[in-house]
Amino acid sequence: MKVLLIHNKYQHAGGEDLVFEMESGLLQDHGHVVEKVIFDNHDIRDWFSKLTAGVGIIYNRQSAKALEKRIREVEPDVIHVHNFFPLASPSVLFAAKRFNIPVVVTLHNFRLICPSGVFLYHDKIYDRSLHSVFPLDAIVKGVYRNSVIDTAAVALMASFHNLAGTWKSKVDRFIVLSRFAKNTFSESKVGIHDWQFAVKPNFAEDHGTGGATRENFYLYAGRLSSEKGIGLALESAAAFGFSLVIVGDGPLRGEVQRYVARHSNIRWFGFQPKGCVISLLKQCRALIVPSVCYEGFPLAVIEAFSTGTPVIASRLGSLAEIVADNVNGLHFTAGDKDDLFSKVSMLETQPAVCELLRYNARQTYLWHYTPEKNYQMLMRIYHDVMERQAVGQSSVLTPA
Repeated sequence: MKVLLIHNKYQHAGGEDLVFEMESGLLQDHGHVVEKVIFDNHDIRDWFSKLTAGVGIIYNRQSAKALEKRIREVEPDVIHVHNFFPLASPSVLFAAKRFNIPVVVTLHNFRLICPSGVFLYHDKIYDRSLHSVFPLDAIVKGVYRNSVIDTAAVALMASFHNLAGTWKSKVDRFIVLSRFAKNTFSESKVGIHDWQFAVKPNFAEDHGTGGATRENFYLYAGRLSSEKGIGLALESAAAFGFSLVIVGDGPLRGEVQRYVARHSNIRWFGFQPKGCVISLLKQCRALIVPSVCYEGFPLAVIEAFSTGTPVIASRLGSLAEIVADNVNGLHFTAGDKDDLFSKVSMLETQPAVCELLRYNARQTYLWHYTPEKNYQMLMRIYHDVMERQAVGQSSVLTPA
């Protein structure tokens, strides 16, 4: 099979960029021909480029022409779009459909519903856009980058193509990462048929489990930013004295450094390569994921499961689905440092519970999140849209 992958890279590399590369490698490992069209936000440099990107966010003619040229060269069997925001724009969907090639789009976030992408405003869940055709309140509040103009640009893009029927007519299948995401999109006013959704999570390599005895520390691994809840983890560790190791970098680096300077039980290792993070996962008692926004599908959670490490996560959005309370991890109330510590305390005082969670975490990975499981799900989606394209039917996903 020949697959053309399309992705608009972010200025600050994150999980979506990594998933794009991982899925590309997965397909190549199974013998498929993979071609890529990559747009890079680093190309938005001066004021003129920024203005052009803002205007082209709804339909970028240059991006469409570039893709059409690549399609003629590659002649793919299926086109898979990971992110089209902002430079690629939905124009790439129109370009793909001009060639009658099946189009699959992965929705890594909720930007088609809420301009923030994660239903967040001032570090609180903001869901007023959920039932809005045009999110005027979100624009007024500037929920995206704290900017009215930037938020308006995103809202105009999503609303225009919603009303124009782009999502229904130009995409054969939308991959969502969790049942929570599917239900959220289905409940919203975004113009996508329910049958267009297919649930396929992310995956991780099998990193093997840690030793039978874990060290007495808890790990935070991720971006140091407010929506990730790093501030709460710091507050809880400072208040109750449990050992917290932090890996990552971001805008809250200064705050993390101040806590480290005042509290000997908090350590910060900065940004570390994947191998170091995996090593820490194999040593720690649990991974803490204290997000205050609606996450997509954090890779760190799957990597923790692969090492047999339980996850203490906010009872919020997809995290409450991925981490099963008292099965492969523990839930706590988002934003509640006392409740977070109560879960830490449970693992400290109940070794039998900790051991059971570790076993179940590993089994969860083996059942759901291995590369091979993910490949099978991806192939089913690809084959379905290709077969229905060939016979000229509406691309409705058949039941498993």
